[in-house]
Amino acid sequence: MITIRHKNERGHADHGWLKTWHSFSFADYYDPAHMHFKTLRVLNEDYVAAGRGFGMHPHNDMEILTMVLSGELTHKDSMGNTSAIRPGEFQRMTAGTGVLHSEFNHSKNEPVHLMQIWIFPEKKNLEPGYEQKAFPQEERKNQLRLVAARDGRDGALTIHQDANVYASSLDPGAEVAYSLAEGRGVWLQVATGELEVNGAKLGAGDAASITSEAVLALKGAGTEAAQVLLFDLG
Repeated sequence: MITIRHKNERGHADHGWLKTWHSFSFADYYDPAHMHFKTLRVLNEDYVAAGRGFGMHPHNDMEILTMVLSGELTHKDSMGNTSAIRPGEFQRMTAGTGVLHSEFNHSKNEPVHLMQIWIFPEKKNLEPGYEQKAFPQEERKNQLRLVAARDGRDGALTIHQDANVYASSLDPGAEVAYSLAEGRGVWLQVATGELEVNGAKLGAGDAASITSEAVLALKGAGTEAAQVLLFDLG
C-alpha cells in the first residue's frame, strides 16, 4: 500500500529567518495522525537565512541526521565537534544521555536548505556520538546509496536503530528497484525534482509511506534530477 503525503499537507512555520515544513508533529505543529512513521520521528525541511541559525540547544535519546541540499551549515556541539556540512554530506549525532549543539548559516547572502531527521534509538541513555561523511554525487547518481545503517556497512553512518537510510539522485527516465522485506515499511521523501514510485507521481516536498509492497520501482520524472531519501524501517 502506498499512501501519498503531499507537500502542502505538512506542518509549516515561517519565522522570517527560518522557513520550515514538518512531516510529523513538531514544535507548534500537532497532528495526531502524523506523529511518526515506525521509528522515523522527525523529518523537517528547513531554509535558514544568511547570517542566522539555531543557538545552542539540548537533545537527548535521539539519532539525528542532517542532510544539506544547498548552502553550508556550521555545526558545533558540547562534545567538542565543529564542522561545516555541505551538499552531498550527511551528519549523524547520537544525542543519547544528552548533548548541546548549534547550527548556523555563516553566508552573507545565501540561505541554506537542509533536511533534519530524527530517528528513535533502539535504547535510551546511549553514549553521545558524532559522525560526518561525504557521499559524492557519483555514488548517488541513478542508484540508491546507503548513507546510514545500524551496522555502518558499506561506509554508511552508524545509527543505533534497525533502519536503513538511502539517498539517490535520479535523472529523468532513470529507474531503480528496491525490494521491501515482509513486515518492514518505507518512507520515501522527495527533496527536489519529480519521481514516480510504482506509477504514483511525487513532486518536490511530497512523500509516500509504503507497506506491503514487495518491490518499489522508482523512476525519475520531470526535467531535473530528483533527490530522494528512502527510509527502510523495521
